[in-house]
Amino acid sequence: MQLTIKVNDIDNVAIVVEAAGLRAGTELDDGTRLREPVPQGHKVALEDIPEGGDIVRYGEIIGQALQPIARGAWINETMVRLPRAPALDELPLATRAAPLQAPLEGYTFEGYRNPDGSVGTKNVLAISTSVQCVAGITDYVVRRIKQELLPRYPNVDDVVALTHSYGCGVAINAPAAIVPIRTLQNLARNPNFGGEVMVIGLGCEKLQPSRLLPELPEGQVIQVGEGREPILSLQDESLHGFADMVEGMLAMARRHLEKLNRRRRETCPVSELVVGVQCGGSDAFSGVTANPAVGFAADLIVRAGGSVMFSEVTEVRDAIHLLTPRAADQAVGRALLREMQWYDDYLNQGQADRSANPSPGNKKGGLSNVVEKALGSIVKSGSSPIVDVLGPGERIRRKGLTFAATPASDFVCGTLQLASGMNLQVFTTGRGTPYGLAMAPVIKVATNRALAQRWHDLIDLDAGRIATGEASIEQVGWELFQLILEVASGRRQVAADALGLHNDLVLFNPAPVT
Repeated sequence: MQLTIKVNDIDNVAIVVEAAGLRAGTELDDGTRLREPVPQGHKVALEDIPEGGDIVRYGEIIGQALQPIARGAWINETMVRLPRAPALDELPLATRAAPLQAPLEGYTFEGYRNPDGSVGTKNVLAISTSVQCVAGITDYVVRRIKQELLPRYPNVDDVVALTHSYGCGVAINAPAAIVPIRTLQNLARNPNFGGEVMVIGLGCEKLQPSRLLPELPEGQVIQVGEGREPILSLQDESLHGFADMVEGMLAMARRHLEKLNRRRRETCPVSELVVGVQCGGSDAFSGVTANPAVGFAADLIVRAGGSVMFSEVTEVRDAIHLLTPRAADQAVGRALLREMQWYDDYLNQGQADRSANPSPGNKKGGLSNVVEKALGSIVKSGSSPIVDVLGPGERIRRKGLTFAATPASDFVCGTLQLASGMNLQVFTTGRGTPYGLAMAPVIKVATNRALAQRWHDLIDLDAGRIATGEASIEQVGWELFQLILEVASGRRQVAADALGLHNDLVLFNPAPVT
C-alpha cells in the first residue's frame, strides 16, 4: 500500500495516506525515515529544510519554515510562515490557451423544463419571505402544506421556505445592500422552483415584498394566475387574525401547487445542467482525491455544453495566479481581479486577515494555512477556460466554467450559488459535514476512505479510493459524472435528501445593520 502522496516532482513534502498515521522509524519509498509519528493527511519533510526555507507542495510554495526542519520530521501548521498573497497588479491575464477537448455528445438527463428556458432537477414550491418577522408563520404554514396539501400533488417533490434574517433593521439603500437584495430576487428564479413566485411579507419592513419579484426582461410579466397577486402581506387589513393569515397562505400555495403538479420530467441535454461545486471540512486529501475528481467531472460537463460554477473567494485568492491565465479573455481576467480586490477590501474593513482560514478542523486534517488550502481547492474547477465572473448573488449568464464570487462559508456559498441558478451541487469534504440543501440535491464526496466508511450513510461517493490506489482520478471523475446525471434525473436520491438533512439559507450582507 502507498504510504505517502507526493503531488509534484519538485515538492519537498508528502502527506501520509494510512488512516492510523505512520509510526516513527517507518521508511518511505524514497528512503526517508520518519523521526516521529505522523498523523494521516499531515506532511512529512522529504529533505532538510533550513529556517526560512521554502516548503513546497503542489509544485507551489505554501510557506517558509519558522525553524530548521529535518528530513523525516512531521511538519504541522505551527512550523509554517504564511507567505505574502499574490499581488493583483502583477498577474498574467488570459495567457493560457484553452485545452483541446473534443465535445462530449450523447449524454442526457431527465429534467423539468421551465418557461424561461432553464431546467430544474427538482420540482419544488418555494415560498419567499421579505423579512425575518414572517419566518415563524411561514415555517408553520410549510408544515401544514407538507401534512395536508403535498400528498394531493404527487408530482411536487417538496415545499421550502426561503427564510432569512434580512429585511428590516438594515441600511436598505446602502450600495452593498444590492448583494442580499439581488440574492433574494434571484433565489426565486432558481430552475428547481418552476417559475412560480410566492412572496410572504409583513407590510412595514424596509425591504418591501414587491422588490423580491424577479426582474424580468423588458416586455415580460410575472404570471400570477387567476388575477391574484403573488404577494401576501400579513398586515393587510383584510386579514383578521392568525387563522386568516394561514388560510390566505394555504390558498396561494394551492394555486402554485396545481401548476407545479402539471410539470413532467423530459429528456434534456447535459447543456442544461448548472452544477455548483464547493468544499467544506477540507483536509490535506481534498486537493489530491475528491477535488481533482470533481475537476475532471467539471470538464466533462463543460465539454457536453453544460455550466459549472466554482466559488469561495478566500479559498481562491491565494491561488489566483493559477486562475487568471485561464480567463477566456482580458475582460474576464479583470473581473476575477475585481472580485479578489473587493474581498480584500471587505476583509480589511473588518480588520480580518488571511490566517482566519483554515479552521481548526482543516488544520487537524493536515492543512497548514490558506495557501495550501487554496491550492487544493481550485482544482475543483478542472482545466476549462473561465468564461465569466459573477458578483455575489448575480445570475449565471454563460455556459461553460464560471467563477461565482462568494465567501467560503458553506451555507453562504450554497445560498449564493442557488441564487446564481445552480440546479445541483457537488460538495467535497474530508473532515465530514451533514450539509445539505432542500432546494437542490447536494452530492457529497469524501476525500478519504476513513470518512467514507465511518459516514457510510451520509456520503454519496468515496474519492478516497484514489489515495489508496484502488481507483484513478479519471475513473472517479467519470463515476461522479454519471452520478450527477442519475441524481439530476431523479433516479438516485442523495444521502442528505434521503435523511432530510437540510441547512438554512444564509444571506451574505456586507451592508451596515442599523
